[in-house]
Amino acid sequence: MHGRPRKAPKPEDEAASSAKAQKLRALQTQFFSFHHNKIYTKEAVELSAKLLEINPESYTAWNYRKLAVEHYLNLPDCNPDSIKSVLDDELRVVENALRQNFKSYGAWHHRKWVLSKGHSSIDNELRLLDKFQKADSRNFHAWNYRRFVAESMKRSEQDELKYTEDMIYANFSNYSAWHNRSVLLSALFDKKAEGFLLKEKVLPEEYEFIHQAIFTDPDDQSGWFYHLWLLDQTVTTDSPLLASSWPGHGSDVLLVGDRCYNGSAFSPFSALHSDSGSFPIVLYFNQPVRGVNSSTVTVECGFNKNEDLLWKPLSASNSQTARVWVAHLKVPSSDLHSTVEVSVGHTKGIISTRGFEYSHPSMLSFKVHVQPMERDSSQVSVAESISLREENFKVYGKQSEESIIDSFDQLIIKNGHETTASNWRFEALAKEIECFRELLSLVDCKIGKLTLARLLKAYDAMSYPFANKLVHSEEVLELYSDLMKLDRTHYQFYKDERSIVLLQKVTSSKGSLLQHCFQYKDSVSSAICGPICLRLNNLSLSRMGAFEKLLWVQMLDLSHNELQSIEGLKAMQLLSCLSLRNNKLRSLTALEPLRKLKLLRILDISYNQIGDHSIDTTRYVCSSPLSHSVGSELNRDETVTSDVALINNWEAFYIFKDFNLNQLDIVGNTIADEKFKSVLVKIMPKLKQLDGKLLD
Repeated sequence: MHGRPRKAPKPEDEAASSAKAQKLRALQTQFFSFHHNKIYTKEAVELSAKLLEINPESYTAWNYRKLAVEHYLNLPDCNPDSIKSVLDDELRVVENALRQNFKSYGAWHHRKWVLSKGHSSIDNELRLLDKFQKADSRNFHAWNYRRFVAESMKRSEQDELKYTEDMIYANFSNYSAWHNRSVLLSALFDKKAEGFLLKEKVLPEEYEFIHQAIFTDPDDQSGWFYHLWLLDQTVTTDSPLLASSWPGHGSDVLLVGDRCYNGSAFSPFSALHSDSGSFPIVLYFNQPVRGVNSSTVTVECGFNKNEDLLWKPLSASNSQTARVWVAHLKVPSSDLHSTVEVSVGHTKGIISTRGFEYSHPSMLSFKVHVQPMERDSSQVSVAESISLREENFKVYGKQSEESIIDSFDQLIIKNGHETTASNWRFEALAKEIECFRELLSLVDCKIGKLTLARLLKAYDAMSYPFANKLVHSEEVLELYSDLMKLDRTHYQFYKDERSIVLLQKVTSSKGSLLQHCFQYKDSVSSAICGPICLRLNNLSLSRMGAFEKLLWVQMLDLSHNELQSIEGLKAMQLLSCLSLRNNKLRSLTALEPLRKLKLLRILDISYNQIGDHSIDTTRYVCSSPLSHSVGSELNRDETVTSDVALINNWEAFYIFKDFNLNQLDIVGNTIADEKFKSVLVKIMPKLKQLDGKLLD
């Protein structure tokens, strides 16, 4: 363990180990007898102490001693002196146990329990901790206990901060000291303590402090983790912000039966077909928030009441906290021309996961036009018989290009109040970028390249959309490409990060976005057309991102990439047509984000790896297997036991049962045999076309 080579035990070592085990078994037998019979005599308690000296990890023995202490404290003749004597004995037993194993969870927990009784002096605890931290300065048990002691002594965070500084100067490789420093500074920032009210005064000094460690030994990882924490403190704003929305501010939304209209007055970004009598309003925040409801977000229009709107979080689990919130606004079926005003955060209640209020209210305004149209069977609907092959697309004409470009700015919400407040952040990042470029000119350091890539990404993210472009995207892409070659162990991580940067670059400007926007060739005329198809195929993407800039997309081509996950895709509430053909999706549960896309009608997941692996690990790529939403909303009244095929394909049932697909392609996956296809037809009775064949 921890780099120590294994050695074959010597005969005398085996004999000693056997004798120790025999003694331990005898002690345990006698101890359990005392414990079960609730015997708390002096001899019984001393025997538990002997057991703990041999095995400090015996939780039962620690619990027995707690019961024994409570027994003595409740005796009629118990007085303050005897109480102190009993508790001091406990502290001595703990200290002896820690000498055997100073990483014993049970021993440290028992010591906290004793001190919490309030009858023992706490003054000796810091001296004891000094001994243990000299034996192992990175012992996180001791550091956790120190935080407990410091709080009990009402020792200030400033004093503890000075202690971490002393420990770091003694050994800058002390990861625990760096971690404790981040904990203390976070507390001081939250309290807005004197001298720590403004991060712009504290963080530059911390950057200088960490540079001493990093430049002394670039290969030591302790300082790099602290630098990553500093970077997060620099770029993360306390108050959450609204990053984007759909419909965009100032846009025109036209709903026409089951097709979209794109006349000269309407942008393809906001033209939408809908046969459900409603359309989504999507709010995308820069960090997860809770409290989005009809009280904190008001919608004023002439055809619907604000209180009728139900705002739902689009989260990976069933949490009520999410970056993306959606509500569906019902519209009448008759001719309608109305203005909709959305007010976000003008009343308190929207709160980030870090506990900060949404303090920058936003107002969005857009126009809604409803125009009933009878369906012409001679025309091609965007909801059926769509093939996202190369020959079926054409570039937009000049007039359409201008319409797209004019609408681009409506997709992004510019939070002007952040410009001045972030000047110190720009300066700090610029200085760090210069510093690490200098470091990399002196030494070839993998973690230095990774940190420089993160700094450049952060700088671009803060400057956009004010700069209207990502200045450092090419340099960041090159850094991640280098890291993929230099560090094969973490290849997939670098690949994922590079994919996100590439998507941010594609969506960062009007020109780059236009290169990936195509028109489906079967559009009937220049006046009536399908929505824009955003083609992000053949880009070697392994992970999706930049969703805040993709809320408008209705047709999306992600074919011929390397996607193993599509997490986050649920934010794209307008998606009606999606191609994931020729990717690396390994399971049905990887498709779980698509369950939230109520407008999705056409899906191509052909030629993936679904069914190749007998064990589905996708469900565990989250905080906890229990938080995965597939099947978690099981309705006990819903019976599928009558159909054996559905029982044997329960994952397919819970993934596809809420879909309203007209067209599905699944050919080329191991799971896609005729038996499975028949199951899909049962699950989705509205399905009209499967693998290019019309269904009866």
